[in-house]
Amino acid sequence: MIIREAAKNELDFIREQRVNAYREHAKMISSDHWKALEQAISSEVDTGPDVELFVAEINGNIVGSVVLFPPHTDAYEGYVEEMDYPEIRMLAVSPESRGKGVASALISECIHRAKNNGFLWIGLHTGEFMKDAIHLYEKIGFERLPEYDFQPADDGITVKAFRLSLRDGQFT
Repeated sequence: MIIREAAKNELDFIREQRVNAYREHAKMISSDHWKALEQAISSEVDTGPDVELFVAEINGNIVGSVVLFPPHTDAYEGYVEEMDYPEIRMLAVSPESRGKGVASALISECIHRAKNNGFLWIGLHTGEFMKDAIHLYEKIGFERLPEYDFQPADDGITVKAFRLSLRDGQFT
């Protein structure tokens, strides 16, 4: 598996793959929530200033992607205050590539980048319905920060905040 920065000519494919990876969650949430989520994950926010987009490639095929937002970015369109550490967003792995360590490798790349840039923390938000993702984040060592949770659609679905300390040398 190769983890690398995405090329501009891959953006359409990556966004389509991201939507397809998230589509399994559509049946667990309201149609309005799904539409908002779909719009957010297929938007051009992944090309903003200092935003990094990484892909995982196996045998020449892109099988997943993740976006790393720099600190002090309004990554959630005003729902959460700007954090002073990078935020992982839009982690997606194609359904046929799950269980192969793709998500962990993409998260590790983000952790590595944040650590190498001198940050002491890295954060993320994820929908409460994304049980597998939450399990993975907790397994890696992310801790909950409920004070930064939000409900973007006023439909009772919470987007949960997590943060990982990069201080202990575990992620060098």
